[in-house]
Amino acid sequence: MIDDRDDAEQAALNARLENLGAALRRVEEEKSARDAPPPARKGLSHAMRVGLNAVSEFVGAVILGGVMGWQADKWLGTEPWLLIVLLGLGVAAGFYNVYRVARPRNGTADAGDFDQDA
Repeated sequence: MIDDRDDAEQAALNARLENLGAALRRVEEEKSARDAPPPARKGLSHAMRVGLNAVSEFVGAVILGGVMGWQADKWLGTEPWLLIVLLGLGVAAGFYNVYRVARPRNGTADAGDFDQDA
């Protein structure tokens, strides 16, 4: 009789624990759904982000090549040859960066499907 009562109490306790666990999971799922970031936007904002990223990559590479060439010419006294060579390398690196930023990820040219590894 005491064992039956202990078993009934244990079963009731297990049922309450399962209900509590389910309620906690439900609250946690609601919280994670509420705090989840919105899906990535497509369209104009995505295109602007990719375009500005490509422009900044190109301009940065050209400026870096030019500054490095100018400084190297100053130090070595070879004006303007290193400036011309490193500026050309900067332009080539800029075009490569633009290609890397704007190429499709999986080989298909889907709209808005650009590589974001830059």
